[in-house]
Amino acid sequence: MGGVSVRLTIFASGSKGNCALLETDGTRLLVDAGLSATRIQEHLAAVDRAPSDLHGILLTHEHDDHTSALRVFAARHELPVFTNQETRCATLEASRRGARDALDLDWRIFRTGEPFAVGDFDVDPFSIPHDACDPVGFLFRAASRSVAFVTDLGQVTALVADKARQAEALVLEANHEHRLLMEDPNRSWAVKQRISGSHGHLSNEKAARALERIVSDRLSHVFLAHLSEDCNRPDLAEETMRRGLEELGASRVKVTVAHQREPCATLELASCRAVAAETLPLFGLTRAAA
Repeated sequence: MGGVSVRLTIFASGSKGNCALLETDGTRLLVDAGLSATRIQEHLAAVDRAPSDLHGILLTHEHDDHTSALRVFAARHELPVFTNQETRCATLEASRRGARDALDLDWRIFRTGEPFAVGDFDVDPFSIPHDACDPVGFLFRAASRSVAFVTDLGQVTALVADKARQAEALVLEANHEHRLLMEDPNRSWAVKQRISGSHGHLSNEKAARALERIVSDRLSHVFLAHLSEDCNRPDLAEETMRRGLEELGASRVKVTVAHQREPCATLELASCRAVAAETLPLFGLTRAAA
């Protein structure tokens, strides 16, 4: 039997919108949907995909830069939305506050900390510290391949490090350069404290220090995500991460900076391990009432 190929394309990452495509030949998922429906369709078309090819959207948390396409894109294409109950409730509440119609979507509710299956993927949602209701990171496995999403968090806890250490490809937040954040004249001191706090966002330095607990022989790719356009620069984030990897003797790990306005080149992780004869159920979760 043939092997399984896992492909990752980060369409956009930053404070103005986040969305990534994770796929095998049999299962295609969006991780977050914080772009316009038009932009998501354009990004899909660029990799020869259509909305009808997708099997669902997984949400890390309810903030608008991760959920803004739900109303149009998910509803129009009748896509299941996988999230925990707290994030679903917060997303619905934000919709009501905006005096908009309720989000009548195909909600598939998971419990944080309890793995579930979506097609070819085993999905492990784990808690991360961020100023949202119940934010999660994701560890995805398909055959022998593994990809982790660890963005929008203020610190790397022992749990986060343990999950990230299991990944071959890691999407890791590097939101700001601390000095640039502190010198930013357009942010109040309270906002700076929130961003740099334990439930805010990782700085370049914090992300690099976290590598001491994350790097393993398995890790081959790190994508630096959610960079601030005001308080960071791609070259600073990449330099800090590369220096951290070199100090750990892991300069073999490839570093890619994810951008807000243009997608990353698709990463393909090929496996020679045979596909299991028994296929995982495509949707193993129950629909929640709106």
